[in-house]
Parts: sequence; structure tokens; C-alpha cells
Amino acid sequence: MLLGLRTAIYPAPDLAAARRWYSQVLGAEPYFDEAFYVGFQVGGFELGLMPHATPSTAGPQPLWGVTDIDAAVKHVLALGARPLDPIAEVGGGIRVAAVEDPFGNRLGLIQNPQFDASAVR
Repeated sequence: MLLGLRTAIYPAPDLAAARRWYSQVLGAEPYFDEAFYVGFQVGGFELGLMPHATPSTAGPQPLWGVTDIDAAVKHVLALGARPLDPIAEVGGGIRVAAVEDPFGNRLGLIQNPQFDASAVR
């Protein structure tokens, strides 16, 4: 049985560059840092970087929660991401957007005032 999102893994052929970029995006250093995988703790979940995989903006599309999507998109674009999907209101006060990280992966963002962090287990 699925318990919920735990980890989203992003291909990162240049692992050192991806580690630096995501450290800047997240404002934190990884908790797990090896040559075969780098893992960051993000609000009780994990964003992982794997060097032996091919980047793409197709495939699974996790959305990482933010409190201010306008500021978050501005931040990642200033760090070298490229716009993919502009900020859109999808109903219920929920706003989503996506960028392409400098390594060719889709990074989805969501501002969801209805998200209940206490339900995470």
C-alpha cells in the first residue's frame, strides 16, 4: 500500500553542479552526499539527485510546495532555471508553475493553501 510521497529523484549527470544548484534553491546542504546519490530533506520529504540517469521534462511530475509561488519562481529563474509552465490559478486558491532546472529536468511548484501538513505521515 502506498503511504504517500517520500522521494522525488532527479537525473543529474553533473552531480556536483546539480548539488550546488539545489543547495542554493533549497537553502540547505544535502543530508546524504555520495558519488552515486545526493539527497536533500525538504519538508519531511526527499529530493534526490542521481548521476546515472537522463534528464527530461516528461515523465513523473511531482510538485514541491511553496508559500509564495511568485517569489519561488523568481528565485529559481535567477539561479538559472528556464520557464516551462507559467504560474496558473487552478481553483481553490491553488497556484502551480514549472521550470526546467539547468540540468534539463522539470521542477514543479505548487502554492496550495488547502494542503494539510498534519496529514503527512
